[in-house]
Amino acid sequence: MEMVIPYSEVFLAAVIHATLQLELGALLLLYHASIGKHVRKKTKHLVSSYISGIGTLILLSLATVAFVFDRYFGKALYAEELVIIVGMLVALAIASWMFYYRRGKSTELWLPRSVARFIDKRAKLTNSNTEAFSLGLLTSFAEMPFTLVLLVVAANSILQLPHLHQLIAIAVYTIIAILPTVILRLAIRKGQTVVDIQRWRVKHKTFFRTLTGVGFLVLASFIFTFEVLV
Repeated sequence: MEMVIPYSEVFLAAVIHATLQLELGALLLLYHASIGKHVRKKTKHLVSSYISGIGTLILLSLATVAFVFDRYFGKALYAEELVIIVGMLVALAIASWMFYYRRGKSTELWLPRSVARFIDKRAKLTNSNTEAFSLGLLTSFAEMPFTLVLLVVAANSILQLPHLHQLIAIAVYTIIAILPTVILRLAIRKGQTVVDIQRWRVKHKTFFRTLTGVGFLVLASFIFTFEVLV
């Protein structure tokens, strides 16, 4: 039971991370721009580098937060500090319902127009694996206003695990967080088109918005019940 709660919190935080759409949207932009310019093999390499960039930033960010907590606090967060985290998760649930997606029949996100245009431009100009890797880093970093608290929650839970399990939990979080981009890549390889996938995203936008918001609330309730009240 000692490891069930920390692992559950890591899993919930990772699943919420996976429901966010910026990294997936940027991957579709990369596919759209690359398929018309490059042979299929080069596009596959660019996509692999992009996903690697996302995974690298997530893994390093999570490991860094855990290291800072361990180095400067020497332990997991106190209940009083977790109450603040719970409040932030509730605020993010409200934000995901109200602000994460822009209005209209599209999947435009909350990003400032200038940032969205910059990501779109970088996706169109990406021609090398290094540029694709950098694009993955950029989009993952741009999602931080919604993912940073999730990383804090996961890092706090990871510190409650034995050392070997800490490494496993970091890997599990990273894999789950990048899973939607991997699934998208497999769907493209199986014959789905970028247009078909984008239409599917638009059709299910309300579902993903609800899923993300409910996920933040479930995680907040879980932490409050098993970490604060206990």
